Amino acid sequence: MQGLDFDRDDIFGIFNRKLELIAVAHLAVPPKPEAWSCAEFGVSVRKKARGRGYGARMFERAVMHARNEGVDMLFIHALSENTAMLKIATNAGATLERAGPETDAFLRLPPANFDSRMSELVEEQVALTDYGLKVQAKNLWDFLAGVQEVRQGVRDARHKAGRLS
Repeated sequence: MQGLDFDRDDIFGIFNRKLELIAVAHLAVPPKPEAWSCAEFGVSVRKKARGRGYGARMFERAVMHARNEGVDMLFIHALSENTAMLKIATNAGATLERAGPETDAFLRLPPANFDSRMSELVEEQVALTDYGLKVQAKNLWDFLAGVQEVRQGVRDARHKAGRLS
């Protein structure tokens, strides 16, 4: 992957309750329209969030989206030591080709159907709702923390005023 092309590629993310980005996936399509039937997948998960299945969930989401966009071959390029990524690819049925320290995985995707399109619509709405709820919860906790700070300031001022009397 040379970089992110926000006009052409798709980026998926998972946010924790503090609205920190803990996992991100990149579905890159080639710059030439005649090669758009294939795409490359990459994922990165924060160290403290690894081992929870986020990479696999991002992969499933990207596969569904790629199918619905007409992609029939998904390509993954990973270091051979990246066992987590290679396990995700293997579990999906990808063909792996090792070349020294690097491994390429190729996964044929079935064509889109009604179920894949509806599933993607539902998942998109669930993701937007989840993010919206996290934003509201964070705003509430930030507000309550501000109220607590003001209350503590009032207590400190009363305590200080009581000692001066």
